[in-house]
Amino acid sequence: MTEVTQDVCVIVPTIREYECMRAYFDNARKHDFDLDRLHVVLVTEDFCETEAMAEMLATEDVSGEVFDGTAREAWFERHGLGEYSHLIPEASHAQTSFGLLYMWANDFEYGVFIDDDTLPHDEYDFFGRHLRNLQYEGEVTGVSSDEQWVNVLYQNEDEHGLYPRGYPYAAMDETVETEPVHVDDVVASQGLWTNVPDLDAVRILMDGDLDGQAQTRTSAADFGEDFVAREGNYLTVCSMNLAFRREVIPAFYQLPMDDNEWDVGRFDDIWSGVFLKRACDVLGKQIYNGDPLCEHNKAPRSTFSDLTNEVHGLELNEHVWEIIDDAGADAETYAGVFEAMAQELVNGDFTDYENGAFLNHVGEYMLDWLGCLDAITTAEPAQQTVPTPGDD
Repeated sequence: MTEVTQDVCVIVPTIREYECMRAYFDNARKHDFDLDRLHVVLVTEDFCETEAMAEMLATEDVSGEVFDGTAREAWFERHGLGEYSHLIPEASHAQTSFGLLYMWANDFEYGVFIDDDTLPHDEYDFFGRHLRNLQYEGEVTGVSSDEQWVNVLYQNEDEHGLYPRGYPYAAMDETVETEPVHVDDVVASQGLWTNVPDLDAVRILMDGDLDGQAQTRTSAADFGEDFVAREGNYLTVCSMNLAFRREVIPAFYQLPMDDNEWDVGRFDDIWSGVFLKRACDVLGKQIYNGDPLCEHNKAPRSTFSDLTNEVHGLELNEHVWEIIDDAGADAETYAGVFEAMAQELVNGDFTDYENGAFLNHVGEYMLDWLGCLDAITTAEPAQQTVPTPGDD
């Protein structure tokens, strides 16, 4: 065992395509990014190839750990956090939240989310570019609209007509305005994606695709200058290609999806992005969007299966941003803004919405998230260690 010296925690939810990480490690080597800075957390399930995942990290000589359901439960107990294990749903993309708790307990400065159906573009220094984005100070394109929403695919929307998963239907056909703005406190870097666009099932059906992908594809030519959504404007934040500073974790819980009585799914990163953007606006922080691009190779699956997972939350997605739009205006911390948003959800009467009680449920989990982070922070100081490659 060795003391934690890495400053970047790479969080990968995976049940099948973990080998994609070899391409990211090769990209780092090609661009002379120091792999010793990385610690990889593979979040998976008991039925998956956990030993093969650990072997892959060892043969690549990259520090990391594999957490299936049993290992996650043991981690919670080992840290005296058993009462909070419900925060991480089973068999859900929202398990990325476990990686955030791991980061919080181990003092990493930066986090990176990577989905296992992506690959880096060779021309980009994937990790290096994300970290440079997080350190960027200067002028960048600021985007706003009359609907208070920014389509992250806006730059070529006239050609492809695409709106990403989570973009409210009521905010479409917006009037976009751009102007240079100065940024000096970037806390998240969202890399966008080529090949299969990140669409919801309704939009995929409208695009004429029954295999869960899209007939319309994106390329690097669809993306121009990097940009930020201006204050008071929301955007979809997809966690397939995302870097962030440790400081945002209190306001970045990936919401509890799939494993709930309302069967709401597929909005974990979308709603967490809405809440993070509200916190950023209150605190004067920015979310940077654009490069490095990744290649999204979503596997074929039934579009109707995705629709089944999404339909229970579609109406809520139209309104959740409005509910929290004024929350936490006087707060001075991420936790303060997040608590204010949670209280809006916990105390709200959403009976007019289909599955409106799910929003109350989400608010309760948000408060538990803050409680869990506090418990980690106030726990007895312990020597935090991670295994070196090849350790048993």
